[in-house]
Amino acid sequence: MRSLGSLPFCLPAPVLLVGVYDAGGRPNVMTAVAAGLCASQPPCLGLSLRRGGWTHELLPGRGAFTVSIPPRALVARVDFAGLMSGRAGNKFEATGLTPVPGEHVDAPYVAECPAVLELALRHSLELGSHTLFVGEIMDVKLDEGCLRPDGLPDPARIDALCFAPLTHEYYATGGFVARAYAVGKTLRRPAQA
Repeated sequence: MRSLGSLPFCLPAPVLLVGVYDAGGRPNVMTAVAAGLCASQPPCLGLSLRRGGWTHELLPGRGAFTVSIPPRALVARVDFAGLMSGRAGNKFEATGLTPVPGEHVDAPYVAECPAVLELALRHSLELGSHTLFVGEIMDVKLDEGCLRPDGLPDPARIDALCFAPLTHEYYATGGFVARAYAVGKTLRRPAQA
């Protein structure tokens, strides 16, 4: 293996559209890739945002945000939402995306995304260039077409985008590989002494 040194690298990095309102109630959306689940009880997601950004400034004021999970079909709009600052104009209008008021939190989500999380801000932690915002997941919304017959999310139908941080490329999630908590049982455990 070749060492590349200390770099911001982890795969896959989820591509998320983060929704907040500004002080005047105007919806804002930004693209984020530094995020992930951080607790199961209560269910929480950690989101790291670079200091100085518009969403970074707005999020604490409302104490809420949404995370919309975009499919590959929205990649150009998602990329644009990461290139334009919400200070410069309305990114929902610029991208043609539709803001929808959250039902459980004071933040907008993206109607065109098949999966949405509504989050209440619980903690924040300053980390170098970024602030880690921890939000408690108050609701998960999924398009009916992205549900399996058992009512659970179907990752293949969500077709979520991922980001490769070092090469600056987008990918989409792949297909089913194996069932968790089961495939590992096919290996033999070492004998107990």
